[in-house]
Amino acid sequence: MRRLAALAGALALMAGAAPSLVLAEPPPAPDRPLPDAAQEARARALFGDIRCVVCQHESIADSPAGIAADMRRLVREEIAAGKSDEAVRADLVRRYGDYILFQPPVRAGTWLLWFGPFALVLGAGAIFVWRSRRRRVEVQPLTAEEEQALAELTADPDQP
Repeated sequence: MRRLAALAGALALMAGAAPSLVLAEPPPAPDRPLPDAAQEARARALFGDIRCVVCQHESIADSPAGIAADMRRLVREEIAAGKSDEAVRADLVRRYGDYILFQPPVRAGTWLLWFGPFALVLGAGAIFVWRSRRRRVEVQPLTAEEEQALAELTADPDQP
């Protein structure tokens, strides 16, 4: 019985440790700046314009995620290969979509993103103006019979 309890305890410990072993992400390789200072400055400027796909609210310059490190390395490689900033952005958009850029381009697919909030505010304003200008229904005064019926309904039964 004691052996069975020890075996169950060991299995419980192993099961508790297993998720952390499986989910642990290796630390990203340290960044290696480009030898040319002008190219490194271009790369760092691009890092600020590109969104991390894991963190989503941070640029790849600020993100500690492993994929952000991979994206920084990719940007540096493409700049070292002589690609322009627009070509680097286009390659990232091709891989990850317009979401990767903090300022996606204005085109048919992103109209809702760019102009949707304005359309929503204008639509709400138009509805507000339309409802405020609608003709109000005028309330007719009660007839003598209706006033009598109301008085009977609201009369206190304890009062004579």
